[in-house]
Amino acid sequence: MNIENTQSQMRKGVLEYCILSIIKRGEAYPGDIVDEMKSAGLQLLEGTLYPLLNRLKNAEILTYQWVESTMGPPRKYFRLTDKGRKFYTLLEATWQELATGVAMVTRQDQEQDQHPSL
Repeated sequence: MNIENTQSQMRKGVLEYCILSIIKRGEAYPGDIVDEMKSAGLQLLEGTLYPLLNRLKNAEILTYQWVESTMGPPRKYFRLTDKGRKFYTLLEATWQELATGVAMVTRQDQEQDQHPSL
């Protein structure tokens, strides 16, 4: 079995939630999203981010506006729509449920490793 493939699938599962969490705090420029993800130890390439942002925009989860830049061309800043805020709330509840369940299961597994049956 290929560990890299499993790790990639795990990361993809939380990528959308993390990106929406960043955007939920306020308008976000894609380059800043990449930087924040990297500083959190989560690798994200712009080639992965832009298709995801476009998919979320097409689903009316996100909208964007162009903002003039003093350092080059205008920048596209993304923000959540009303539909996006509702979607995020559901995603957050799902994450909390999953995180709690995973913590419970893995905690039991760790306890068994520390106290094996005789």
